[in-house]
Amino acid sequence: MIGRRRFLRGSAAALSAALCWPCASAEAAVRTRGVNLTGPRQVFDYARLKGLARNLASSTYQPPPDQLPPSIQQLDWDHWQSIRYREERSLWVGEGLRFQVRFAHLGFRLNKPVRMFAVENGASQEIAYEPALFDYGHSGLKAQQIPHQLGFGGWRLYFHTDWVRDIAAFQGASYFRAVDIDRQYGMSQRGLAIDTGLPRPEEFPDFVAYYLERPATDSTQLTVYGLLDSPSVAGAYRFIIDAGRSLVMDIDAALYPRKLIERLGIAPGTSMYLVGKKDRRVTNDWRPEIHDSDGLQMWNGSGEWIWRPLVNPPGVHVNSYLDEHPRGFGLMQRERHFEQYQDDGVFYEKRPDAWVEPKGNWGKGAVMLVEIPTEDETSDNVVAFWNPAEKPQRGQELLYGYRLCWCRENPFSADLARVYATRTGIGGVIGRKREYFSWRFVVDFVGGQLATLGDGARVTPVISASRGRVEITSARPLYPVNGWRAMFDLVPPDDGTEPINLRLYLSVDGRGFSETWLYQYTPPPPEQRKALMGL
Repeated sequence: MIGRRRFLRGSAAALSAALCWPCASAEAAVRTRGVNLTGPRQVFDYARLKGLARNLASSTYQPPPDQLPPSIQQLDWDHWQSIRYREERSLWVGEGLRFQVRFAHLGFRLNKPVRMFAVENGASQEIAYEPALFDYGHSGLKAQQIPHQLGFGGWRLYFHTDWVRDIAAFQGASYFRAVDIDRQYGMSQRGLAIDTGLPRPEEFPDFVAYYLERPATDSTQLTVYGLLDSPSVAGAYRFIIDAGRSLVMDIDAALYPRKLIERLGIAPGTSMYLVGKKDRRVTNDWRPEIHDSDGLQMWNGSGEWIWRPLVNPPGVHVNSYLDEHPRGFGLMQRERHFEQYQDDGVFYEKRPDAWVEPKGNWGKGAVMLVEIPTEDETSDNVVAFWNPAEKPQRGQELLYGYRLCWCRENPFSADLARVYATRTGIGGVIGRKREYFSWRFVVDFVGGQLATLGDGARVTPVISASRGRVEITSARPLYPVNGWRAMFDLVPPDDGTEPINLRLYLSVDGRGFSETWLYQYTPPPPEQRKALMGL
């Protein structure tokens, strides 16, 4: 078996060889504080990184090592968390810049080393890993026992307004996340998703190297490059991170498939939904709601605004929302009050949205939503991404650009009423014996021009279902929130448990007045229906 140290040396040599562009002159040497640099300096820009990714895709995939020394591999969360990066060794510390970078230690779920490079004046040089960069705290590890070839697990970004709390983190496969004005982490994004939701294990590409470009003095923008690699594809990424009021990332991705990819996921967002108003499948927790996001919002190419509430399904659900030239989509958190969660430890009401705004022509495809059953709030069970209609082929170059906004509210809005809440429960007429099973849906709308409607306005709920019968429909003012409430019952067509797709919007005098509410309902089995009816 090949040794870990030998494998690391071999992997580093292969990547260095691929990066062997003309070296910059000694007079233009990179100067930085906090970290040490090692190896040759290489001319660097995004075009050269794309060339490296293309070359990687033309060669056989070499997986990064994922076998850590036993003392590190056995670290649990608490012991790994006690390892702290020394602030005085931060990248760019003491240089008067608005950004600093601190690196993550391998361990717990970070088991693949990532190479880090500093970029300045059009040249890159590798940042040397040193055990002395870390304070090992109560982890049980000692710096002198850590291999000097171990490598980094990722990195965290800090802004000058608060050198204690980070504003973005890139670590683990191609995962990254950021905060908004509340400085609270929540859902994550990924560089790429491959074969997500198929009846086989999905592929998780890795960022195997990051290139951190020294920002200009007093700039609120930082440019970072990432080299992505996996069995199916190699890729070059550029992130222009703007740490303004809402953190915004302008992202460019160049992808080079090694083979045909069955399901490619562009701009994938990953989140958690366990319990909410409409979904009490998991009922053993004292908190009323538990989720990082509560809906998928879409602004499709035809201009329609769509809200799809998330669920914690009994089985894996995969939905495709066909579109052409999408204008935006994202996993969002609309429940914004502490009372809705009652969690004073993790503050779900402060979790950020992540809105994807495509740039250029993305063509035909679908926004795909994958929902996976979970019994635990520590497991991300929701993924949303753009899936192009044409399957990527070996030898292609695929270029995608998009703006990613980490925010509390969608940066775009329409003069339409939006879904405020979704509730469900047993259907039927109160006081009457239920002769058959039905399920009630209550959808509240607020905003737009609803507050200006008079009592005589003709507001109609326009409802459709893929199967079954819709009955007992109504729409009426909801004065406590200056909105309107739509209600209806759905009667499943049979005893089956196949999902039923629902669609609803409000019409006023024959024209659409709200965003479109979509929902996927899974009817319970017959014995559970009887119990719900009290039989």
